[in-house]
This record gives sequence, C-alpha cells and structure tokens, in this order.
Amino acid sequence: MTYTLLKFIHLLGAILMGGGLIGVWVSDLHSRQLRELNLFAETVRNIAIFYDGVVVPGALLLLVSGTWMVTAFLGGWDFIYIPWLNGMIILFMLEFIEGNVITRLYFMKLRRLTQEALQVGKFTPALEAARGESLPTFTHFLDLPVLFLIVALGAIRPDSWMLFTVGSLLAVLIAMALTFYIPRLYPWGTVAKLSN
Repeated sequence: MTYTLLKFIHLLGAILMGGGLIGVWVSDLHSRQLRELNLFAETVRNIAIFYDGVVVPGALLLLVSGTWMVTAFLGGWDFIYIPWLNGMIILFMLEFIEGNVITRLYFMKLRRLTQEALQVGKFTPALEAARGESLPTFTHFLDLPVLFLIVALGAIRPDSWMLFTVGSLLAVLIAMALTFYIPRLYPWGTVAKLSN
C-alpha cells in the first residue's frame, strides 16, 4: 500500500511539475509578443504563479516520493547500477538545481525589473537587457525536453544508457534551437521603440 501511495504522489508531482512548466513556457512565449507594459507585467506575474505555485510544489512532491521509493523499494544506492533510474535521478537533480539557481532566479529578476518599469511607466533598458539574456533563455527552453526525457526513462525503463544519451543530446539541441529561434521571432530590442 505504501508503494502504491508513493507512486500516486510521484505521478501527481510529475503532473504538477509538467503542467506548471507548460504554463511558464506559454506565459513566457506570450510575454515575448506583448508590447504593452501592463499586459507584459500581468504575464510575468503569471510566470511567477506557475513557477512558485505549481512547478515548485510538484518538484518537491517528486523529490520526497522519489527519494522514499528509491530508498525503501528500489534498492537504495543500487540505483547507480540501473540506467533508467540513475538517468532519471541525474536529470531530476540537474533540473532541480538549474531551475532554482538559474531559471527561477531569472524570472524573479524579470518580475522585479518589470515592477520598476511600471513605476517609470515604460520599458526600461535594464528590463530589455534582462529579456535578452541567453543563458536563462536556454535553461528555460531546456526544462520541458528534460522533463519529457525523465518521463520517457520512467515509462520505457531501458536497461542501457542509449535513451538517456540520445535523449539528452536531443533535449540540448531542441533548447539551443528554441533559444536561437524564439528571440528572433519576437525581437525584444524593438519594445522600447514600439511602446514610446
């Protein structure tokens, strides 16, 4: 019964995290299309709500239930000999650290700069500069492909590292392509000109 309950909590965490990351992704894409400061600020607030209210609780549920399942039912430290489980843990930990050190801090900075821009009444150079940062854009676009790879590893449970390796490479390539393409689709440097 405990294992079944932990699996349910784990699945619930994955749904919350996935749904929240999709919400962040869509809100971020929407914010890149907006040229009106008040609407932009509302979309940035939505990003914070999705991240703090859905992604973080989902990630915590995954962390607690996953740790408990590995420790009590999946052999503890023996997970290092199971490619699919080891791969899931590696990717989750990288995603957890990256999400809290780079992506979440970036969106918090974006929210603060947006509040400052609202006080001035127009898009500021600092907000435009922050919107053009490449590393947080890349890590943001990496979130969903990595989550999909984690889910694929858990569902397929391969006994080799091939899926992990190919999937990781594809996730990075997808994130790089989106980092290159999306900012060019909605160029941010034109915001100040259009809003004045």
